[in-house]
Amino acid sequence: MLIREILEKIEEDTLHRAAFLSKNATRPKGDEKDSVRTDFMRDRDRIIHSKAFRRLKHKTQVFFSPNGDHYRTRMTHTLEVSQIARTIAKALLLNESLTEAIALGHDLGHTPFGHAGEKILNEKSRKGFKHWIQSLRVVDVIEKDGVGLNLTNQVRDGILKHSKGRGDIIPKDKAHLAKTLEGQIVRIADIIAYVNHDIDDAIRAGIIKSNSIPKDILDELGHTHAERIATMVKSVISSTQDNNYNFIAMEKEKLQALNALRDFLFENVYLSQKVMSEVNKASKIISDLFDYFMDNPHRIKKHFSEETETVVIDYISGMTDRFALNLYQQIFLPKPWEGSSVSF
Repeated sequence: MLIREILEKIEEDTLHRAAFLSKNATRPKGDEKDSVRTDFMRDRDRIIHSKAFRRLKHKTQVFFSPNGDHYRTRMTHTLEVSQIARTIAKALLLNESLTEAIALGHDLGHTPFGHAGEKILNEKSRKGFKHWIQSLRVVDVIEKDGVGLNLTNQVRDGILKHSKGRGDIIPKDKAHLAKTLEGQIVRIADIIAYVNHDIDDAIRAGIIKSNSIPKDILDELGHTHAERIATMVKSVISSTQDNNYNFIAMEKEKLQALNALRDFLFENVYLSQKVMSEVNKASKIISDLFDYFMDNPHRIKKHFSEETETVVIDYISGMTDRFALNLYQQIFLPKPWEGSSVSF
């Protein structure tokens, strides 16, 4: 019996009946089974070894190209989402490997400069731009020089359904939810992670103070970073058990407080004057780069036989903050003259 088959048998014997078992995983294209790893373990490894994943370390979470070592980047955000999601999945006896793979891949399509870059590409593109759709395109088409990663359909679905913007955290329309409970866990773990670490970073940046957060929110969720995460994680676990695993849930009072905390962050951090002044600068960079490459698509090396706008979107959305900044400088800013000195 292969190690993979033993692992699949352990899942079958120990996981909850609502868990999605690795042995039932499917892929868009045929792929030989591994002798050691389950399909979802392989997906996790393919994501971690991808170029897009490595670039996350230099992509903005909230604060652009931060000089401080302790500000979150898109990669550290991804790792925090993964940790929270795995904790919930393990406690509910759901498939931890599937959950981890979705969490690690959920933001692969994010632009440089975070949501500022996403907003501009959405405005400039005829088809619009959504990072969750681009994340799926990254794993399906762009990675491995146009071959893609051939991830399982269950991981692909979780990546596509993870985002909520300012919409409902747990939508009433189940069409917006991942088909697996593991994918639904990532959707809620994403917001648990970012509202908490963005508070931490905003305090570090001097945008808000710890006592700025409304007391009723803190009383409901917790007064420290660790307390809030623990409260929300435990609420998700107990609520999901209470509804007999019909969907991933959270207690009504905790969910209302989480929504209020997200609203507080939008009003006092994301849309604050200090952050927005940098957003406007970043938006101009992305806008100018888009216009330039639409007029000069030959400057992009790889086209993958796609239409010009798709090529430009793929190229810009894949950039890191510092790559976009350096490229903008090369294209649009004058360079010091390096000719021979003039004698008088």
